[in-house]
Amino acid sequence: MAETIVISKHKYYFLKKKASFADNVLLQLKASLQDIEQGKVKPAVH
Repeated sequence: MAETIVISKHKYYFLKKKASFADNVLLQLKASLQDIEQGKVKPAVH
C-alpha cells in the first residue's frame, strides 16, 4: 500500500531539480569511465 505525503511546491521543485542534476552527473561519470576503458584519456602533464 502506498503512502501519501504533502510537501510545498517549492520543496517539490527543489527535489526535482536535485534529481535531474544527480542524473546528469551519473551520465557524465558513466561516459568518462567508458572513455577511460577505451583509452581516450591521456595522463595530465604538469
